Amino acid sequence: MAYVITDDCISCGACEPECPVGAISMGDDHYQINADECISCGACAGVCPVGAPKEA
Repeated sequence: MAYVITDDCISCGACEPECPVGAISMGDDHYQINADECISCGACAGVCPVGAPKEA
């Protein structure tokens, strides 16, 4: 199951460099995860200060 970034995201950018497959990018309001590329490793969730990435 892919991860998604919830509206709790504060756009700090901590998650983007942690993604080993480059599935995270900045969206209109906050960061987002491309579900087709996400390998569900959880690296993004591990570094997020507000817990915005969640398993879908």
